[in-house]
Amino acid sequence: MMDQQEEDDDEDMWLQLRPVEPLPSQCCGSGCSPCVFDLYHRDLARWETARACKDRNLLTGKEPQSSPSKLSPETFLAFRISAISKLTKDTYQVRFALPGNSQLGLRPGQHLILRGRVDDLEIQRAYTPTSPANAKGYFEVLIKCYQTGLMSRYIESWKAGDTAFWRGPFGGFVYKPNQYGELLMLAAGTGLAPMVSILQSITDNADDETFVTLVSCFKTFESIYLKTFLQEQARFWNVRTFFVLSQENSPEQLPWSYREKTRFGRLTQDLVEELVGSCRRKPYALVCGSAEFTKDMARCLLHVGLAEDSYFLF
Repeated sequence: MMDQQEEDDDEDMWLQLRPVEPLPSQCCGSGCSPCVFDLYHRDLARWETARACKDRNLLTGKEPQSSPSKLSPETFLAFRISAISKLTKDTYQVRFALPGNSQLGLRPGQHLILRGRVDDLEIQRAYTPTSPANAKGYFEVLIKCYQTGLMSRYIESWKAGDTAFWRGPFGGFVYKPNQYGELLMLAAGTGLAPMVSILQSITDNADDETFVTLVSCFKTFESIYLKTFLQEQARFWNVRTFFVLSQENSPEQLPWSYREKTRFGRLTQDLVEELVGSCRRKPYALVCGSAEFTKDMARCLLHVGLAEDSYFLF
């Protein structure tokens, strides 16, 4: 009888140690690897092996601990919020501190996964830092909040001094200086984020002679993010910036410096064709925005003659 009781207790112990399968909300949907479901299946296999061998030590995996500034795609690390700036009514730029003069270790255009918790529900979303890849002692992230978004509720509760958890880096596009004659960047809203770090890496490198045409799509002039940064970048000899505003139609309402480089309405196939035709070298296109925007731009690029190996969809 005692042996049976001990066996039952042992079985209960193993069931308590079994990894919990993630909820769909815990997957950010950006195709990162490893995904939370990849980590779950890895831990489940480790648990099954440990259970078969009746050795709980096998559950640890003996993985080395990461330093506070050393990213890991598999492990969430804590970073302290040092400043929060409200750029528009629903968009924030958040700065996270890194110890000393350490660097985050991302390549331009790569993204991170943020973990949040709302009403005991864990959620994960992908965000791309807008700070320079070589920034020391900090990194910054551009985040738009949505009225009904769970992650938005979590982010809007932040204040300076709070801690947030990130893992990474992720991203299928790795920029190399002078790899392309010209980059045609098509961004909508916060899709501007990956373009920022790539653009800055080009203008910070005197040996990089890549031309850049950046097209940023917003609803109104007031909703444009990072205006000062974009104006400064447009002063470089190899950079052009354009804006497409979907809810405005009067150039007279814009500052003089924006009038010639702003179009109204939507980024249409005709405008994409005009932009590609005006590029100074054969362009490689980068596209980032909503799923609908990305799909539309891919169709437009194919129609104007850019093959699938001539563009990248974030």
